[in-house]
Amino acid sequence: MEGHSRAGRFEKIFKAHLDAAYNFARWLTRDERNAEDVVQEACLRAFKSLDSFHGENGRAWLLAIVRNTYYTWFRRNQAQPPSVPFDEETMTADSSELADLESPHGSVDQALQQQDARRLVNAALEQLPEEFREVIVLRELEELSYKEIAAIAGIPLGTVMSRLARARKLLLHHLQHAQRES
Repeated sequence: MEGHSRAGRFEKIFKAHLDAAYNFARWLTRDERNAEDVVQEACLRAFKSLDSFHGENGRAWLLAIVRNTYYTWFRRNQAQPPSVPFDEETMTADSSELADLESPHGSVDQALQQQDARRLVNAALEQLPEEFREVIVLRELEELSYKEIAAIAGIPLGTVMSRLARARKLLLHHLQHAQRES
């Protein structure tokens, strides 16, 4: 009975945040399979540590565990480069290219332009150093507060703000460079 109620509590708190955990792990690992492994390990760690969760923000708590699990995984697997190129399509399970193209709200040309812009932004994000990519993904894609990011990354609030500023500046630089090349 204890295990069942524990599993129910875990599911109730964290099920809604599994997509965010996978997306964050995907950005960190740059590989689908590795992201799945990191999230699975993170969920096991979260389940084992469930008693230490006291009703704070479940999403931030799980993402912090994903982050810590990633760094453990990274240290173990440092020599292995990503085996699958990053692809936006794998990041958004809800949307499909066909649905975008057939959208009554925009033309095929608009949809193709949006896909191209998304591809450019993803490529620019991939070029950011890990500590900058991490904070910008948590802020802009996961829409976490600076305070939540500080808690997840284990860094002071001021460091979050300075990393975000530098990440945005680098991202803009990479996007401008990509635009000049095209």
